[in-house]
Amino acid sequence: MRGKIVFLIMAMLLFTGLAYADLEYHKVYKPQAGMTADQIMEIKYFNKYSLFANDYESVGDVVFMEKDGSTRNRRFLRQRIILGRASDDVSYKDLVMFTEPTSVKGLATLTWNYMNPKRDQDVWLWLPSLRKIRKVSASQANDSFMGGDFTAEEITSRRFTDETYKLIGEENFKGYTSLFDGKVYHKDEPCYVIECVPVRSPWYYSKRITYVSKNFGGNIFDEIYDPNGKLFRTIFRGWIIVDVGGNKYPAQNWVEGHDLRTEHKTIIIFDEIKFNQGLSEDIFTQKTLMRQRW
Repeated sequence: MRGKIVFLIMAMLLFTGLAYADLEYHKVYKPQAGMTADQIMEIKYFNKYSLFANDYESVGDVVFMEKDGSTRNRRFLRQRIILGRASDDVSYKDLVMFTEPTSVKGLATLTWNYMNPKRDQDVWLWLPSLRKIRKVSASQANDSFMGGDFTAEEITSRRFTDETYKLIGEENFKGYTSLFDGKVYHKDEPCYVIECVPVRSPWYYSKRITYVSKNFGGNIFDEIYDPNGKLFRTIFRGWIIVDVGGNKYPAQNWVEGHDLRTEHKTIIIFDEIKFNQGLSEDIFTQKTLMRQRW
């Protein structure tokens, strides 16, 4: 049971509630010339968490890929409503529902994220086999999620204030060749190159070098260095632009982690991404969680 809880929390809760006083909800931001590294990274986090939209929906897969090429999959449906409501501090509410395989079908999580970056998210887990809801919390931030190639921090809990930032250059991204499908992504994308150093010390990494697109403010690629300064892991994030009523919304559709020591890969693929579908806040309640509509 503990393994299922860890999987649900770490593998599927891909966004943590963040908000900044100088960025207004439900507006699209992208970097501008002359911005500092801090300003660029604020926009990066804002866009990563889709705080520009009213709501979000997608289906997707988490794929674990071994060194020999064998894989195992989990499929999910995700819905999110973005509120940015100062009256009760709610940033957004998120519902993740597992649909395949049979071993995880019916498991679901409901998450409420808050505007205050120091406030912990609330997470409820629906266990259909027990007909019970449990209040749960994420494991330690440097734990691997479900034996994959991301940490809990990278998937669920990293916040803008967890690192300090330095702009170290500007360059066109050389492109990333996926180890899963062999395609080349984001070749020649103009980027800011930013060094991110964790505030916590000692920590499982000493720094990461991230490439943030000048065009849409999303981070494309991370090089992650261990405490001895050796590159040990990379994370690629693929982005698409979704036109919603003339608004150009950046959306992640691909995340690929690669452990350079073990040659293990973890891929998260988002399909059928939709924004502003008119989702009701009533969906995001514990009562709804128990209805098993999937």
